[in-house]
Amino acid sequence: MGECTEKIKDLLLNRAVLKQDVFDNTKEQFQIFKEVVKTELDCLKSELKNDRVRLFYEDKGDFEIHAYIGSDVLVFNMHTNVFRFTDDNPLWKSSYLANNKGMGYCGVINVYNFLAESFLQGRMNDAGFLIGRVFLNKENHFLVEGKGQLGFLFRDFVNSTLSKEIWKDIVERTFIHAIEFDLISPPYEKVNVVSVMQIKSLSSSLQMKTSKRLGFKFQAEQEKII
Repeated sequence: MGECTEKIKDLLLNRAVLKQDVFDNTKEQFQIFKEVVKTELDCLKSELKNDRVRLFYEDKGDFEIHAYIGSDVLVFNMHTNVFRFTDDNPLWKSSYLANNKGMGYCGVINVYNFLAESFLQGRMNDAGFLIGRVFLNKENHFLVEGKGQLGFLFRDFVNSTLSKEIWKDIVERTFIHAIEFDLISPPYEKVNVVSVMQIKSLSSSLQMKTSKRLGFKFQAEQEKII
């Protein structure tokens, strides 16, 4: 066998297996996460005892769940790919990653915030926002990027490992952020022109794009972090 063939074998045996390990662990943790979300919603429902407050859970399969809470729905989505921290990430300078670069490969769980009515009424033009994402490696070391408290409380990747209690903390903070993140009326100039089709559709489903805040640009703000 040639040198290239040996290198391919080495990559398959190491890199590919590593990614599969990360994926399997992320999937396992996502199942725990799903249980925590459901328990939190059930707990809130039993304590509030108010049918006017929307609180329910939808399991959308192995990689996605929807948590309806008040006027919001949080979509928790496990990405099916594995990602590596960029070369310029300062985490590579830590002894944890310097001694084992495989620990810099992570699964990702994204948290999106939509208006509940967008889903319930099938308003396909409505926008949602990425409010957080959890990175975790095969040893359950993790960090969270996000808005509000999600952006700074869970940043110690080297020393932090996931547990049910930490998942509960993350879930509660996503709930708080969604509830506090109020619906803002878009600027008049953004909605002063509508099409005939949009007007004709209003009786069945509002088609003009609705979101909590127009101009929210999470991606642009986050693109240099990882």
